Amino acid sequence: MNIKKKRFFLLIAFLTITTVIFAQQVGSNSPYGRYGFGVLSNPSLGASEAMGGISYGLRRSQQVNPGNPASYSELDSLTFVFDLGVSAHMSRMSDGINSRDFYNGNLDYIALQFPLLRNMGASVGLLPYSKVGYNFGNRRSLSDIQYLETYRGTGGLSQIYLGAAWEPIKNISIGANISYLFGNFSHSRVSTPVTSNALITEGLNSFTIRELKYDFGLQYTYPIDRTRSLTFGAVYSPQINTKADVKSSVFNFTSDPYQSPGLDPVQVISSDTLRGESFQLPNTFGAGLSYQTDKFLVGVDGTYQLWKNSAYSGQLDDLTDDNRYNDLYRINAGVEYVIDPYSQNFFNRIRFRGGLSYSNSYINVSVSNPESGQNLGMGSFNEYGINLGIGLPFHDLRTGHLSLLNIGLGYTRQNPDNQFMIGQDMFKISVNMNVNELWFFKRQFN
Repeated sequence: MNIKKKRFFLLIAFLTITTVIFAQQVGSNSPYGRYGFGVLSNPSLGASEAMGGISYGLRRSQQVNPGNPASYSELDSLTFVFDLGVSAHMSRMSDGINSRDFYNGNLDYIALQFPLLRNMGASVGLLPYSKVGYNFGNRRSLSDIQYLETYRGTGGLSQIYLGAAWEPIKNISIGANISYLFGNFSHSRVSTPVTSNALITEGLNSFTIRELKYDFGLQYTYPIDRTRSLTFGAVYSPQINTKADVKSSVFNFTSDPYQSPGLDPVQVISSDTLRGESFQLPNTFGAGLSYQTDKFLVGVDGTYQLWKNSAYSGQLDDLTDDNRYNDLYRINAGVEYVIDPYSQNFFNRIRFRGGLSYSNSYINVSVSNPESGQNLGMGSFNEYGINLGIGLPFHDLRTGHLSLLNIGLGYTRQNPDNQFMIGQDMFKISVNMNVNELWFFKRQFN
């Protein structure tokens, strides 16, 4: 078996294993994962994330950028790029009186980029779209019975994408991704008696999404001079309309089904399936601009998603299409600086990065006063983020290609607009390996 075949089979095996791992991840403990499709992910990888999540105007030959598929054509005909990211984060939830910390670790993404033809490049990878993972509750009373009511959820959406880009005219590139979007969702409410030996009751709703997703990108680069350039990027993702069966059941158990996995219920109180429930993911519009020199890069992105009035099963949250969602606005800005990318001094070749981000929430929640039980209407939150990072360069002495070990620190704050909602502070450490290899060079021997 020659080297190319070995590499090909290794990549297929790695992608298969990664798909299984992705499908089993949680990656979030936010109670807001209870609503909609969970906590949304930003499609920025490695260095982009450390620059606040910018991607639309980024055009680099050393970096995979699925946030704008038009970027894939910025790749020479011999280079293969491999990108892999992992992270660990701590989340602190607080209601203003009590707080609790949660810890998670994730394989965030895997992405590959390679040339096709002259002025054409392609990419394939696995990315998160949303994450669900929550476990919260409170003690309640009904007549003389005290019980603990616990809400739990797992799942999320992931996407396997394949994309290509072409530069038909110098400095103008167009590209597209086609993604297989898939995920399982499970939401349950468990009532555990505290003052009696009654059975434990679980109400469980679950559904599965399988659908195709498309992203279209454009980039235009204006070369100011030999070392300076401006790049404008735009992306459009059309609305997704899909249908799924929602399974709704109520069971009785002798013990908590989450503490005893595989435990069979002693009684099935009800079991029903709602066939062909409608779900929608929104039209997404994005635009960004970046200014780049050989030492400095600064960029800004804007994203608009039309979530409002999107279809979703009312069985899952008791809300309506009118009050469930908000249109989402997101702004990202970031910078990168390197003292001298060609210096013999390692420190001078380190890339220093920073970024800021802001977005509102696409979901609303029904808010009640926990003491009086009075319904206070709908609430939401805004999210603020700050990122810092470094890129440690590693040169391949044989080919001269540059690989990077990217390390990033991030902090996000979910700031609710109602005093009875839960606020979240999340601290994240991410590590990304960006490998550039000379795979397509035809060696000649005398």
